[in-house]
Amino acid sequence: MGTILGLNEIAFWIVVTSSLVNVACGVLGCFLVLRRMSMLGDAISHAVLPGLAVAFVVSSLMAGEHGGAFHVPWLMFIGALAAGLLTALLTELIHRFTNVHEDAALGVVFTSFFALGVIMITRLARQVDLDPGCVLYGVLEAAALDTLPVFGMEIPRVTITMAVVLLVVLICVVLFWKELKIVAFDPHLATTLGFRAELVHYLLMALVASVTVAAFEAVGSILVVAMLIVPAAAAYLLTDRLSWMVVLSALIGIASAVLGRWGAARVETSVAGAVAVAAGLFFLLAVLFAPQHGYLAKLFRRLALALRIVREDTLLLLYRQYEKHPGEPLATTELASRLGGWLLPRCALISLKWSGAVKSANGGLVLAEDSQSKAKELLRGHRLWESYLADQLGVPADHVHEPAHRVEHFISPDMQEELVAQAGQPDKDPHDQPIPRETG
Repeated sequence: MGTILGLNEIAFWIVVTSSLVNVACGVLGCFLVLRRMSMLGDAISHAVLPGLAVAFVVSSLMAGEHGGAFHVPWLMFIGALAAGLLTALLTELIHRFTNVHEDAALGVVFTSFFALGVIMITRLARQVDLDPGCVLYGVLEAAALDTLPVFGMEIPRVTITMAVVLLVVLICVVLFWKELKIVAFDPHLATTLGFRAELVHYLLMALVASVTVAAFEAVGSILVVAMLIVPAAAAYLLTDRLSWMVVLSALIGIASAVLGRWGAARVETSVAGAVAVAAGLFFLLAVLFAPQHGYLAKLFRRLALALRIVREDTLLLLYRQYEKHPGEPLATTELASRLGGWLLPRCALISLKWSGAVKSANGGLVLAEDSQSKAKELLRGHRLWESYLADQLGVPADHVHEPAHRVEHFISPDMQEELVAQAGQPDKDPHDQPIPRETG
């Protein structure tokens, strides 16, 4: 057995086939994720079972007529594709002509089809050589065994099928990119602009059904759902542009195929299952480390915001000390007790001292001259908001401090000017404290 790119021939075609499956599923999965129709891919992958069962019966009858094993792959494809398209059509009809929501209609159709398919396959398995496990989990390991000669090279039949389907998917996505994008984000806008949103919807469903059926033999009914959704969901967390989402989904699919084949060889398990697990690992990495929507990025932004608020609270406390007792430092212990907590106040003080905004003096802390304008702007926003609450909304004076304390960190100069226009340039807040004039 020869080797290709350092892999034996069977391993190479397994990686190529699973990559084609993942890329085709991932590209279409982007539009399903954006339209919140991920369940439809799951439904189609399960609902094709009756079509496969019927096609298998017809194929078996044809085999009997020809006096031996007779494989009709195109008949299997047509049967499964018809079942997939019928699932999408029945779901739409039930949703349109009844009061049942689309997700409920989808659940009714695909569970009914799937149950019917399981019964048919179970009955058939008693009479013919049909393994229900292969229908559910696929036989990706056997992809290189059933080959066809192409330009003098033996290529697995399922690989050729997936290559053709992927080419059709890419052509349709490129030709109808604008329509698919608009319908994915706003179907009502697409209708307003003159696009037939329902036709675009059926085109997408036809492509999803075709890919699902083509990938069925390689990865089965259950695992195709992971290929269809997980790479797209991971890409969704990594970017806010649809074009990059499609590219990243395809790259994640290819990486999942390579990593899954390597992992399956190490632990001697199902390649299709290992590929799905690898895709799940990439999704987990995206959940944790995505630059904008990842958990760690959000945690860092929350910590940065909390640190900024504590820093600004520190500046305000020192400025109020300067207002009451000019030149007298504020004791560090008193400052810490007013701020509360331990870690964030210490980090805030360290960063303020390092930047020169706060200085030590006589066992306490004082505000540097350069940072007084920042503190004065914060205090101005605080007292303007107090005046607005008291004068415009009638809030009692003893109830305005806490709301102003929460809002003061988010009042921009433009908002301050709007408050001045509303309150009529007040000189003092409801507590008879002077409101600083605009800096500069």
